[in-house]
Amino acid sequence: MDPVTLTTDRLVLRVVGPHDTDAVYEAAQDSDIQRWTTIPSPYLREHAAGFTDQMVPDGWADGSMFTFGVFLPSGELVGMLGITMRSLGVGEVGFWATKEHRGRGYISEATVAASRWAFTDLSVDRVEWRAEVGNAGSRAVAERAGFVIEGTLRSAINNKGVRRDCWVGSLLPSDLGLPSTAPYLPAPDRRSGG
Repeated sequence: MDPVTLTTDRLVLRVVGPHDTDAVYEAAQDSDIQRWTTIPSPYLREHAAGFTDQMVPDGWADGSMFTFGVFLPSGELVGMLGITMRSLGVGEVGFWATKEHRGRGYISEATVAASRWAFTDLSVDRVEWRAEVGNAGSRAVAERAGFVIEGTLRSAINNKGVRRDCWVGSLLPSDLGLPSTAPYLPAPDRRSGG
């Protein structure tokens, strides 16, 4: 698939390339990004170059991962967001925000835009979010974007060689007022006797 550019009221989501390597490298020096994401630590310039020069274009080319740099209209990097295809009709969103732009709702806004695009252009029927238990910032982003937190999965994330528990949540097309590609029949709510 050819890369696309998405826009919101405050942001431009576009594919990153070699011209963005330095910005990605500098942002990823943040200890919180290295702690809570699965990027290498320490994060070297060669990691950033491999990401922008190969990993991102390869993911778009083979349809396995759709990565967007999240930018202000001025061109300043706010964060990174990717949707990785996990199975037929299911994508998993992952993201990080630069330290100076956290807490402004940018990544939640970008997550909604990218999820809407995945629902309408990729025929995805479920976008999952996962984060290591304790990553309150990521959970806040997901909840602001409308994800329903579904529970905790034991030993479901491998972060730098250590298995960790994670929270999992989902966003469905209906959460954004969009149709699904397949009918969805939710389980009866046993608590209400239904």
